[in-house]
Amino acid sequence: MAGVQSALRRVALDTRPLSLVAYRRLLIGQGVSFIGFQLTTVAVSGQVYAITGSSLWVGLLGPVSLVPLVIFGLWGGAVADAMDRRRLLLTGSVVAWTATLALLIHAISGLKNVYLVLAVVALQSVGFAISSATRGAIIPRIVPKERVAAANTLNFLISSIGSVLGPLLAGVVLARGGYALAYLIDAILFGAGFYAAVRLPRLAPLGEIARPGLRSVVDGLRYIGTRPIVLMSFVVDIIAMAFAMPRALFPELAAERFGGSAVAFGWLSAGIPIGSVLAGVASGWVGRVRRQGVALTLVIAIWGLTVAAAAYAQPLWLVVALLAVGGAADLASAVWRQTILQTYAPDEMRGRMQGVFMVVVAGGPRLGDLRAGATATAFGLVPAWAGGGLLCAVLVLVTGFAVTAFRRYDAMADRPAA
Repeated sequence: MAGVQSALRRVALDTRPLSLVAYRRLLIGQGVSFIGFQLTTVAVSGQVYAITGSSLWVGLLGPVSLVPLVIFGLWGGAVADAMDRRRLLLTGSVVAWTATLALLIHAISGLKNVYLVLAVVALQSVGFAISSATRGAIIPRIVPKERVAAANTLNFLISSIGSVLGPLLAGVVLARGGYALAYLIDAILFGAGFYAAVRLPRLAPLGEIARPGLRSVVDGLRYIGTRPIVLMSFVVDIIAMAFAMPRALFPELAAERFGGSAVAFGWLSAGIPIGSVLAGVASGWVGRVRRQGVALTLVIAIWGLTVAAAAYAQPLWLVVALLAVGGAADLASAVWRQTILQTYAPDEMRGRMQGVFMVVVAGGPRLGDLRAGATATAFGLVPAWAGGGLLCAVLVLVTGFAVTAFRRYDAMADRPAA
């Protein structure tokens, strides 16, 4: 019995960061508002497909979001290193909230203008970019260094829960209430995240303050370019998302294989985060992995292979189950990548590191949306879906093991702070 209890403690979720009031409030607010964000993400994809009847148009949501994500993610990270991070988080939140209200008004009006939807999605990405980069830089300021990995696991777990509940809620809401109701629910839930940001303490910058601007951004990029471990943590994630992310194909798969069911669409959208939630609950081992470069390479290869297998599965439950396995691998990958950045760089660089991290994490899937939509239009649904997953697995194994510093990286060894 003692052995079983010891084993359970080793894999159980580390909840110690929840004892910190500021972090706990931020986590809960983020979790509640993220449900609404995911609800809107699914609703927008469904609405664009309903207006156009084309996966290519759904895929175009990717680049439309990517441009502001890159610009304002990098800019927001630079600003986060030079001003009160609480105030910047509030600013980004207001911009994103405004975009949600614009989607609501458009849905109520019945315009069905795909160009207007794309424009509002771009505005939403501006707010998301600023607030996400800032939030990532805040964590190491309110959580002790030894608990950052546990805090990141909790962050990704709560986001994954939102990514499950949001799409499942979307399946019900879109079937019974339509797009306007989905956007209204998002606007209401968003208030929880805004309240959490309001209650944060003042978070003035520490260390040397660099004036935000192009030079500051370039300094951050130069820092990444001279640290192979940090650089590779971005490269492997871009490979994973750009080549294997299948979400732009969910509406088409639901239409062709499951009779256009909104509930099936919701389950497909929830499949990956379901796996992330299950992995997060049993994530105590994640923080004890030392060879994180090798581990990142292997779990991303698993992600690619399971995504490829899902393309050929026929029953809905099997497609969702395979996507869930990929989501479990993605949870471990995300925690390791985020922790490397937050503990490797000094505080005066963390905003810029989180800006680039956010650009890669949010921009990679959008590149994947474009790739998936374009290749599905050219070659068909299954070749586009499965081919991307297989290519991801091959590329990440070759790239990850080719860089010696990344392959030998030991997370328990001393990490440079500059």
